[in-house]
Amino acid sequence: MHYLSRVEEYYKLLILVPVGVMAGFINTVAGGGSLLSLPVLIFMGLPTAMANGTNRVAIFLQNVSGIAGFKSKGVSVFPYSLWLGISALLGAIIGAKISVNLDDKTFNHIIALVIVGVVLLTVFNPHKKTNGTDEDLSPRARIIGAFSFFFVGIYGGFIQAGVGFIIMGSLSYINKLSLVKVNSIKVFVVFVYTISALVVFILEDQINWLYGLVLAGGNMTGAWIASRWSVEKGDKWIKRFLMVTATALAIKLWFYG
Repeated sequence: MHYLSRVEEYYKLLILVPVGVMAGFINTVAGGGSLLSLPVLIFMGLPTAMANGTNRVAIFLQNVSGIAGFKSKGVSVFPYSLWLGISALLGAIIGAKISVNLDDKTFNHIIALVIVGVVLLTVFNPHKKTNGTDEDLSPRARIIGAFSFFFVGIYGGFIQAGVGFIIMGSLSYINKLSLVKVNSIKVFVVFVYTISALVVFILEDQINWLYGLVLAGGNMTGAWIASRWSVEKGDKWIKRFLMVTATALAIKLWFYG
């Protein structure tokens, strides 16, 4: 029996690697990869709160890889991304603290509708181009962005899944940035606010470090591939990927749990 349990554990670790690659790729290019990794962690026997915390280890390291990938392609919106990250970090402390009381079904229904709205705004808004020719990084737009990202941080600290869609919609609408630049900011902001979320989950002893680090290896690989792929393919392919991923994610959220 002991031998069988060890074999089962090895199989679980092997499964986490491709799951991490897919989640890292989806998270970096669009959003919603955690809706793949979180259920898998729960299916492996982790309590919901521990699965949520364990997933943050992978998210944190994934975005280290994503930042490096975008930097290698010369894509950066600094220091604006830093101010957004700090604002989101403060909000994430609040979100992580209340995450243990999550009502899965009601919450998923609400977020499914939010995601659909954000993606429709990002992809089909006829009054906005996403090629970056009319980007707005004025002081007013930066202040609005920083204020908005405090609430993005609350949501990200709370559950993480789907936060990419909210970030992409916010930056496209407020700053009118190209989706390539939006993605580069997204991975940096998530990296920063995940620090505070991780601290909360560590203090609450809600992390399985073995699962988290194995999943992180896959996430980092997927994020590196996606960060370079998105720059080479440009906005057209990101939009297509976003539409397909968002549709699947919204359906999954509505019926999940």
